[in-house]
Amino acid sequence: MPVLRSGAPHHPYSPRPHRPARSLATAAGALMAALSLLLGASGTAGAAAPGRATEPSHPEQDWAGSQIAKHEGHAAGIAASPSSLAASVEGVDVSSHNGNVAWSTLWNSGSRFAYVKATESTSYTNPYFAQQYNGSYNAGMIRGAYHFATPNTSSGAAQANYFVDHGGGWSKDGKTLPGALDMEYNPYGSTCYGLSAAGLVNWMKDWFATYKARTGRDAVIYTSTSWWKQCTGNSTAFGSINPLWVPRYGSSVGELPAGWGFHTIWQYTSSGATVGDHNRFNGALDRLQALANG
Repeated sequence: MPVLRSGAPHHPYSPRPHRPARSLATAAGALMAALSLLLGASGTAGAAAPGRATEPSHPEQDWAGSQIAKHEGHAAGIAASPSSLAASVEGVDVSSHNGNVAWSTLWNSGSRFAYVKATESTSYTNPYFAQQYNGSYNAGMIRGAYHFATPNTSSGAAQANYFVDHGGGWSKDGKTLPGALDMEYNPYGSTCYGLSAAGLVNWMKDWFATYKARTGRDAVIYTSTSWWKQCTGNSTAFGSINPLWVPRYGSSVGELPAGWGFHTIWQYTSSGATVGDHNRFNGALDRLQALANG
């Protein structure tokens, strides 16, 4: 209610006291200024929190290995199906850039497992996830989901929770692999996401601990030896716990990151048949089933 300068209340139906008129334009300007201050204080949609990068702008272009060939190239003599003396199982990995996948074709060509991109940061979910995740399962494959990490946009715990909440969970049904964390070159800037080696290691520890608390499983880690050396100082913190999924596009898996005495999955090409990324599990089918069952 308006108050007179004398402090006496002004009756709503009595003549108003004389005072300088305020134009509608002036009042509107004041209102707009107030709104601008309010918006500035609360932030706008998509703005990064202090100390954080903005959310990914082209997550549909980011998949397991999308940055590997760009930064590391292809080894000489790429093998369409590398030779191996040990028992192994063929598989693939897919994301939204593959669209609807011909799972029966892949099954008939010998693929028996698949990893499907589910999420990136805390803002993106793969729009083809259901067709890819359920389609591989329905074709008879053992399948799992993976998360493309952006450690500079939010905490490890936040991204692990987002992943589990959007397809990255696990169940002991014999057909579901533990989730995987994709750690590779930053598609949006600084190779190591602007973090120190210790900072990246702690971010991953946060992600893995949260994932295990949610699912009961130790997640798989996807990373290249070159990136690992450059960005984590060749950390040995995860080798005894988290199965290694390593990309190297050539005729052998090559040197592994520190801490791992062997790899679990090898992504050996990004130009395979039906879908580009093909993998080989390091063991017989019963060992792959054991990984699924935990």
